[in-house]
Amino acid sequence: MADQVVDALQVYTADNADVVHHLARWLGVSTADAEAFGQVVYHQDRGTPLSPTVLGRRIGLSTGATTALLNRLETAGLVVRSREHRDRRVVTLRVPPDVKEQAVRFFAPLGARVDAMMRQHPPELLRQLVTVLDELHLAISEVVEGFETSELTGRHAPHPAPGR
Repeated sequence: MADQVVDALQVYTADNADVVHHLARWLGVSTADAEAFGQVVYHQDRGTPLSPTVLGRRIGLSTGATTALLNRLETAGLVVRSREHRDRRVVTLRVPPDVKEQAVRFFAPLGARVDAMMRQHPPELLRQLVTVLDELHLAISEVVEGFETSELTGRHAPHPAPGR
């Protein structure tokens, strides 16, 4: 059963990538830029807007690559950098209101389908699912932290032999 759960999560990940590809086409940007745009929208909607540093970590880009990506999104009018914090050095990423309205329309059919599907399941099942996914996140985070620690200390796992 655990394998089936992992397989289902792999399918979900691929489905999410399909949505990002369609979003990229709709926005007229690359998939990396669309992924970043989606992250900015998602976190803004939840009241936790991202900084460029956090965005870069979430999408796996270096500081320089994140800056270049944000420059492209800003030039396209899709994202704005603002200084809302008392510490004026802190930059917050936001989607302009007119673009946000368009993004809401883009995501509306998906949101409606997901909401309808979720309503078909008992709340207890959904709570259990959230618990399992939270535990999976913790497990993966701990392993990733181990990878990062080994990179800092210079100790790396053995690399697979070429051709394998």
